[in-house]
Amino acid sequence: MTGQQPIRFGTDGIRGRAGEFLTPNLALSLGYWVGEVLRQTTDAPQRPFIIGQDSRNSSDMLATALAAGLTAAGFEVWNVGLCPTPCIAYLTATTEAIGGAMISASHNPPADNGIKIFGSDGTKLSPDLQKEIEAHLNAGLSLPHTEQWGHLHHRPELLQRYRHAVQAPLEDRQPLRGLRVVLDLAWGSAVSVAPTVFHALGAEVIALHDRADGDRINVNCGSTHLEPLQQAVRETRAAMGFAFDGDADRVLAVDSQGRVVDGDHILYFWGQRLQSQAQLPKDLIVATVMSNLGFERAWQARGGQLVRSAVGDQYVHAEMLRHGAMLGGEQSGHILCRHYGVGGDGLLTAVHLATLVQDSRLSLDQLRDQSFTPYPQILRNVRVEDRQRRLHWQECEPLQQMIAKAQLDMGDRGRVLVRASGTEPVIRVMVEAEQQSVAHYWTETLVQTVAAHLAA
Repeated sequence: MTGQQPIRFGTDGIRGRAGEFLTPNLALSLGYWVGEVLRQTTDAPQRPFIIGQDSRNSSDMLATALAAGLTAAGFEVWNVGLCPTPCIAYLTATTEAIGGAMISASHNPPADNGIKIFGSDGTKLSPDLQKEIEAHLNAGLSLPHTEQWGHLHHRPELLQRYRHAVQAPLEDRQPLRGLRVVLDLAWGSAVSVAPTVFHALGAEVIALHDRADGDRINVNCGSTHLEPLQQAVRETRAAMGFAFDGDADRVLAVDSQGRVVDGDHILYFWGQRLQSQAQLPKDLIVATVMSNLGFERAWQARGGQLVRSAVGDQYVHAEMLRHGAMLGGEQSGHILCRHYGVGGDGLLTAVHLATLVQDSRLSLDQLRDQSFTPYPQILRNVRVEDRQRRLHWQECEPLQQMIAKAQLDMGDRGRVLVRASGTEPVIRVMVEAEQQSVAHYWTETLVQTVAAHLAA
């Protein structure tokens, strides 16, 4: 059905090139088997299933095929249309839905797409359920014959429930009144709701890339390309700017000088706020292995604790539940605050960061200056097409020897992180050190080692 490679859930669902790996047939089968597997988890199997999508040209095709599979399994399907990923997580958790799906490849280029599946609690499906669905997909069986078909309903009005949930805790006092902000909407999901919410909270909004455009989603804009946002903030003399990715589940900020305020800074600021309000149990924040050592040591200096998880918001969420944490996230801008939701939400994060800045009576520039000095950190991607080599990179002895040399050389003044991406065919190499020259040397050395022994 899908060619040579087996179907696997990555760190953010199933993702790949639309029309090649991610085909209508795959989406159809996925919809059917998701429905069949989820049906076994509930005593009320006739509950609806919710679908949303980003602006990619392939999203209509995949959403339609996924809905066909779900209706073939007998489910009612509510299609919200263009919306952020956290909208689907929120609606799935707060309605009678049995599950939800978002059609998006997040920050990936326009030709890619993906399908993220959520359980009835609004969180990503458990590994056990993912494996069960994978087994059905990889068996390559035809769908069983049935005449108990479901129906598809277009429900764009459900987006307003999510919008209200984001702004309701703040809108009575319009905390952003008079604040000029620039929003880079990346031609994606954020266009459907972000300007409306910021306007409702009193902000003066300057929007970039503010139409749904499947040809240009994430292209030289959004959270992976901050230059247009930085330039616009400086030119318009805005107080701050926010850049979303294609499905708006993450956000990065810039201050009025155009300096980057990443997920580590956001966690630090929000952690301080919750700590002062006695709303941060054990003064604990969950971050990932990518978070900067400067952030970790600054937070510990405040008496806080920091627990690290694997990369991926589902792993952050799992550690938050395990430790009873209320705040966690990733350097890349996925921020989870359990006071307000169950998953990463770029819009909610942006609104609360802007409100926090306003309430502090300081500028974002001043807050950034008073926070922490990040260690120099260099991240490089090395493309490794061979999937087996990529997933089993730990078995490469020359690379392991070079990592050991780097760690011995830096001691407690730096660290190395090498990992296979869960969303792209690359090995990610990250080196962090007190001195930029040391970080640069070991990054280049490790990248060359990966290229020589894994990418060749």
